[in-house]
Order: sequence, then structure tokens, then C-alpha cells
Amino acid sequence: MQSTSTPVLKDIVLVGAGHAHVTVLRMFGMHPVPGVRLTLITRQVHTPYSGMLPGWVAGHYDFDQVHIDTGPLSSFAQARLYQSEVQGLDLNQRRVLCAGRPPVPYDFLSIDIGSTPSAADLPGVAEHAIPVKPIDQFIARFEAARARVLSAQGRARIVVVGGGAAGVELCLSLHERLRRDVAAAGFDPGGLAFTIVTAAQTIVPVLPASAQARLKRIAAERGIQVRTGTRVVAVEAQRLRLGDGAVIEFDNLFWTTQAAAAPWLKATGLTLNEGGFIAVDDALQSVSHPGVFAAGDVASMRNHALPKSGVYAVRQGPVLAENLRRLVAGEALQPYRPQRDALYLVSTGSRYAVGVRNGISFEGEWAWRWKDHIDRKFMRKFNELPEMTARAAAAPSGVGDKDAIKEISAIAMRCGGCGAKIGATVLSRALNQLVPVVRGDVVVGLNAPDDAAVVDTGGERLSVQTVDYFRAIIDDPYLFGKIAANHALGDIYAMGAEPQSALAIATIPYGLEAKVEAELAALMQGANEVLTEAGCALVGGHTSEGAELAFGLSVNGLVGRDALLRKGGLRPGDALVLTKPIGTGTLLAAHMRAKAKARWVMGALAHMILSNKRAAEILFRHRVHAATDVTGFGLLGHLVEMVRASDVDVTLHLPDIPLLDGARETIAAGVFSSLQPQNVRLRRAIRNLDQAGADATFPLLFDPQTAGGLLASVPAERAAECVAQLRAAGYGHAAVIGRVTTRSTSLEPITIGLSSL
Repeated sequence: MQSTSTPVLKDIVLVGAGHAHVTVLRMFGMHPVPGVRLTLITRQVHTPYSGMLPGWVAGHYDFDQVHIDTGPLSSFAQARLYQSEVQGLDLNQRRVLCAGRPPVPYDFLSIDIGSTPSAADLPGVAEHAIPVKPIDQFIARFEAARARVLSAQGRARIVVVGGGAAGVELCLSLHERLRRDVAAAGFDPGGLAFTIVTAAQTIVPVLPASAQARLKRIAAERGIQVRTGTRVVAVEAQRLRLGDGAVIEFDNLFWTTQAAAAPWLKATGLTLNEGGFIAVDDALQSVSHPGVFAAGDVASMRNHALPKSGVYAVRQGPVLAENLRRLVAGEALQPYRPQRDALYLVSTGSRYAVGVRNGISFEGEWAWRWKDHIDRKFMRKFNELPEMTARAAAAPSGVGDKDAIKEISAIAMRCGGCGAKIGATVLSRALNQLVPVVRGDVVVGLNAPDDAAVVDTGGERLSVQTVDYFRAIIDDPYLFGKIAANHALGDIYAMGAEPQSALAIATIPYGLEAKVEAELAALMQGANEVLTEAGCALVGGHTSEGAELAFGLSVNGLVGRDALLRKGGLRPGDALVLTKPIGTGTLLAAHMRAKAKARWVMGALAHMILSNKRAAEILFRHRVHAATDVTGFGLLGHLVEMVRASDVDVTLHLPDIPLLDGARETIAAGVFSSLQPQNVRLRRAIRNLDQAGADATFPLLFDPQTAGGLLASVPAERAAECVAQLRAAGYGHAAVIGRVTTRSTSLEPITIGLSSL
């Protein structure tokens, strides 16, 4: 998350992470516009590059080599990244309507969402075919098809409908990959049959006849049957019906026909062409709604009939970025002029390609190497970004030495969330200087290590009170509100209590009234959704303006006098159960430095918005003896509190501790939360420190968690069933991670086991 001291004056929202939009993000990152905030809304945070997809299918590239990671790219551009499905537009109110989240307001809007195969009206396609577009959904379907081919021991009929460049490249790549996979599995690749079916009279009709002849020859050499001039009229289970009455049987059917527009565009009010694509002028601006732009496949230029090809979307990117910049400045827009003779390089499955330039065709391994060089160069622009540094204010007057300036920079890059907490040692020293009033109705107060305070109000149940407040960890106020609410409720659940009421504390960045209102509304909606699910009433709060977004809640809960859980309840023989994986601290620190893959960050966020409510209910059914929520002091820090309060020893088995995807990688890269060094001071509680410290995952024991899971001790005989029920309830990483033993004479109560239980 990148903060700035400049108030937001204009919001540019980018819908879709297509080839043009990733260029916009990079160009705005290289040259930010003060007062302008970008927001990218995309269904998939790893956007595939269509030019390299055939190479991925053929097995020449891995997933990350053919995908642009929008996480680091958005951070570099200081853009907000919202993973959501867009469902429509409110053009009058200037809002983007999304699935599962509040509408996103904009001042200027750009749409680059690609296209889908136009087969909606053809019977059977949706049920039986694998469409190539949207590409992000194709990848999982292709992997499923590979598995089916291997389970059939290589006896499979592969049919590709569509004879354009995409269909021909796909079929040749499938031929290369599947034959290799089948042979590697020990089966005969001769059992595979491949067919291309197209309504056109020739394959790749946009290319010159000489290039068509080259591709026909290569297909024939590979044993691929080509059926031209034949339209598909219906698709049945394992059977294609053609217009001439013929029938083609298949086991896996791939669909690459002419592109269609997203259906939701019809209801937007934007002027569309006859195919449902957004009509734009030469500046890529909507012909009906100034301030709305479109690029790539979803755009239809009024004065140019362009094929649906990524080649044009890539070239549109710089013009789109410049026009968005000019629109903000009130300057005249510049036109996009399509290239007359685009370079075409068609891969043929193996490291061999057919190309066309200026009407002249060619082929060879050298052509594939040329294509590979061009593609890799394009991807490096987005996946190898300049190093992220703190964009902080200048050093105060009189501060000139390098160490002081480095310290100021480090402070500016400090983590949000629980990574922004004061360390346990500093906190303890400060609180030990206080002498609070002693009251008989305070059951659990400042002198106890428990997650929340407990007050006796004289009723049948005790009052459980907690408060949490921290700087934002992400630029999405809606998700941040959900995470902060889950985090605050964790203390209530860890004490065995039922949430009752909450007070909110919010700091909203300075800005225009409309921007402040939208930010606060999204923040509170996210928090209130979580509170509502928990049955917790939001009863009031306090708001203020500040330099950066921060939020917290003071939550009150109720618990029966005999049901209160304390950290001091660990019993020898108990199993330690952890309900969520750890690693949010290092992943969020890496995200702030643009060093975390977007899928890692989104995976961490998914765990942070997962409530601990059901987990607490399951733990109680299994007679939990003690519990805590794992937050800022890390797994080891909170376990130390439990161990000391219970006067027991614990063996923690490192390989059994569930980790978030990417946490090992970011720790190995030396990326830690800014709270990590203070948490590491608690290593003195470990008995076999030298041995344990050599393990690569050992530092994650000290990683501060935000909205982490519950750490609980349950009777050993109930542990397996408890974990099974937790996983069935949605806590898929829940695990037994250790055992409680009788207190020994050792000064260090925790032993780190380096093998599984």
C-alpha cells in the first residue's frame, strides 16, 4: 500500500487488466499525476498475455512467465487493486457496479475486458466445449482436459473449432503438449487424433496465401485433419453436427471462434456497435459518453475496422495512458493510429514459427526465437519493475547524515495492520509503569495476558471488552473494514464470548468531500457486514481526518460465568490446534514493497476476511481448555503468553504449522514485517534455539498476523475430529501443530520439533 500526502482530486477507474490497461498502470507509475488515483477492478489478478498462451499450452513457459502480475504493477502505479467481477455501470452517478462489494465511484473510466467466443446461441457449446476466452478461465479447463487425456491412457480425439490464428496455434500447441505428456506417462501418443474445423474456406484467412500454405503443410505433417468451409450447427456430448450433415466425434472440444462482447455492456447505456462492443472515436473515447474510454477487444473504433488481436491492444496502451492524463489536465486528446502492417508470428507448437511482415511470409526456428524475444521483452516491462522505495516527505531541517535519512525512510515503509503494533517488550515496559485503580468488579484487567478485559456487571453473564485500531494494510477500504472487524472480534471469540455491540473509530485521509464520503461509506459497509454476521450491533463511534486511512473497533461481548476462556488453561496432554495459516505479516510487507505475487496477497486477504465465529463454536464442542487469537505478537509470542500463564511446557512441530502461499518465498527473500525484530526477542523462550533457528521457516513463528486464526488446546483424543470439522467448515488449513506437556525444570518452556507429529 502506497500512501501520498496529496489529496485525491480525480479517480480514474480501470475495468479489466487487459494489455492496454497494464501499459496505463506502468506509465502512470513511471510518471505519477499528483491528485489522480487509479483503481484497477479485475476478475483475475494475474492477467495472461495472449501472445505467449500457445507457448504455455505447448509447455515452453510456466504460469508466471505468461502472466502479468497486477499486484506489484498496481503498487508501482500507486493504484488500488480490487479483485471483483464487474456487473454493470451507473453512468449517471458515475459508478462501477461490482459483485459482492459496494459500487466504485469514478471521475473517468476505461474498459479493457477482452472478449468471449460468440457461441451463446449455438446449442450445446456452453455444456460441452472449452472456450479459449476469457483466457484466465481457459487455463483451469485446459488442465482438466490434460488430466482426462492421461486418464484415458492417451486415447483421445481433440477437436478445435475455429481456423483463425488462435485456433491453429492452439491445435498445434495441443498436439505438441499432449503427445509429449502421453509418451512421458508411458502410453502410445499415436492414440491421439487432432482436427481443426472452420467455416472459412481456408485457415487463418487474415494472412497471405503463402502463410496459409505453410501452416496447412505443417498441420498435415503433424497428422492434423483440417475441415474448412464447414459450419458447426450443434454440439452434443462428444459429437459435433456440421451444416453439411457430417458428424465429428470428440473427447475434448476447444472453441476459438469469432469474439463476442460481455453481455452486461448492453444495459449500460453506452453506444455499442452491432456486435455489442463499445463504439469509440480515434482517441479511444466513447462516442456517447465523454470521459469513458475503451481499448482492446471490447472497443470498436468508429473509423477503423480492427481484428480482435492483442497486437492492437498493446499499441493502444500508450495512447490511452496519454489521453487519460490529458483529460485530467483539460488538454486536447490525441488519436490512436493503427499500424498498417502488423507483424504476425504464429507458433506451431514446437519451437518453430510462421511469420508475415509486409505481405511476405517466412518460417523457421529463428522465427520462433524472434517471437520469444519479443514476448519476453514485453513481459519484462511489467514483471521486472523498478525497486519500490518509500515516497516520503523530505528529511527535517538539520537532518543530513545518511543513517538518519535511512531511518526516516524505514519509518515511512513501516507496516500497517498488526505489523504497526508496538512490540511486546516495549508495551510491557510502558504498562508496568502504570498503577490502575483496583476494583472488585474487574475480573480480568491490565495485569493479565488475556485477549480482552472482563468486567462483572452483576448479571448472569460477564462483560468482555476489547479494542483494536491500526493503519490500513490495503488500499481497498471495503475489504479493510471487513478485516479490521474480524480482527477485533477475534479477541471476543478467543475468550469464549458472544459479540454484543461495537463502537467504531475511523481516520479518513484528507480530501474532497465526495471522496471522503465514498471512502468512509465503503469502510463502514465492510465492517458492518462482518458485525451483522456476528450478531454484533454497531452502536456508534468516532471519525476524524488524518494523513492515512486507519480504522478500529471497540467491541463488547457477553460470556457465561462458567464459560470464560483464559490463556492459562493449557493442560498436559492437550493437542494444540491452529485454525488458520500464518504469514500475513511478511506477505503484506512484501506487498507494500511490490515483491509479493498478487495471488499470494489475495489468498492472505481471503483468510483475513474469514470469521473466527464458526471455528470458536467447533472448538467449544470439543471441550477447548484455552484459546487465543494469533495476531501482532506472532504465533510464538501468543503461545508464550499461554504457556507462562498455564505453567506448562509445549512442543511445537514446525512442519505441521500451516503457512499461507508465498510466505516461505517472501521470508526467503528477506522481507519481514517491521514488527518482526521486536517479536524475535521472544526467542529466549525456546529450548533448542540453535537447532530450530537453522530451519528456513523458523522466522515465520515471529511473523505478526492480522485477523489471524485461533490457537487452542483441546483434549488429544478429540483433536483429529476437531480438525476434520474445522476443515469441513471452511478452515481448510486447520491443523494440530503441537502438544502440551508437564512443566519441566528448564527455563525455556517451548521446544521446536523439526519433524511432524
